[in-house]
Amino acid sequence: MTTPSIAVTPLVFPEDSGINFGASVSNIDIEKLTDADFDTIRDALFTHQVLVFKNQHHISPAAQYELVRRFDPAATSYGHGKTLDAKRSVLHPDLKTIPHQPQVQVIGNGPVAEYEGLRDIRLKHPHHQTFHATRIPPEDDLDFTRFYRWHIDAALYGLAPPIVTALLAVKVPGGRRQTCRYDDGTGDELDVPLGTTAFVSGETMYNILSDEDKEFVRSTKIEYAPHPYIWMSQAKSRSDGLGIVSQGLELPLDDLPPIEEDKIQILPMCWRNPATGNLAVQVHPSAVRKLHLADGTVIDDLAEVREIVHRLQRPGIAPKMVYSHDWEEGDLVLFHNRGVLHSVVGAFAEDEVRLFRQCNVAASALPEGPLPVTAAA
Repeated sequence: MTTPSIAVTPLVFPEDSGINFGASVSNIDIEKLTDADFDTIRDALFTHQVLVFKNQHHISPAAQYELVRRFDPAATSYGHGKTLDAKRSVLHPDLKTIPHQPQVQVIGNGPVAEYEGLRDIRLKHPHHQTFHATRIPPEDDLDFTRFYRWHIDAALYGLAPPIVTALLAVKVPGGRRQTCRYDDGTGDELDVPLGTTAFVSGETMYNILSDEDKEFVRSTKIEYAPHPYIWMSQAKSRSDGLGIVSQGLELPLDDLPPIEEDKIQILPMCWRNPATGNLAVQVHPSAVRKLHLADGTVIDDLAEVREIVHRLQRPGIAPKMVYSHDWEEGDLVLFHNRGVLHSVVGAFAEDEVRLFRQCNVAASALPEGPLPVTAAA
């Protein structure tokens, strides 16, 4: 009997949508990936940025890790390393590590009696009330929500940003939808499934910029804060989830764990797709600290840095640009962490249990920026 070939089918969106990424993949056994299977997945991922595999209830944490590892065989450690050991990190409450597969984390909401060696755990879905400078009133909490934090999965200190992240939906509460509000004076809002993960394309974020802004992002680098998730732990987010409000709440550098200067990351604003060469605006807006311009100028006024970055990124998260995945149990979503930004979304009732597995590994090399003009000509 002939084995059906792998099918990669682009996702379909309404004509007025600005979403031009995403594909579903079928006829593949992730537990038994051949080299040819992986080559197909790799090509599809760098072409479509987000891949959806349905009905993957059965895959083991080991297979999930192996899929991620194949993108960078020299990489083996979880994408944030041991930074989660710091109790002050904003990431600490959100993740539990699977004991027998430490590169795979459990995230979600509500009580879980037992799962993959974890017992009697209580998961906590990130809620905008804990991180945003303003809040949706409690009486509106189950009807309305916000993007919690637009980000790249990356430590941004010492460790190179992961190439891919794989998310598996184990248990999904269903039946409700919410209105995701930007609350930034634009009136923008988006109808979303409960507990969606929202994605936007960094390539689109680049392509819709003016020529002047394209030149700026191609030639500018971002300096990220040392120990960024501890540094930002007292600060509050903008209402659209795209960066921090400047209120002087960041921790002084002296209050952070010891800083190793060679681990501070200064990365291009644009990251180059290794297969297509396309450029994506890949900036984690909450962790930015300085801008290094092409002429050697360094902008170190934090409020100014944040305003510049927000102005450049905000058009790319407009409602028509956002793919909000409608999770079903068994969905495995693999996304190009160096080509898209994503955000947790949603407000759950206490009895709405959500259980997901997440896997990414710190890359063996930093992302590459635009090619020099002479080399690209």
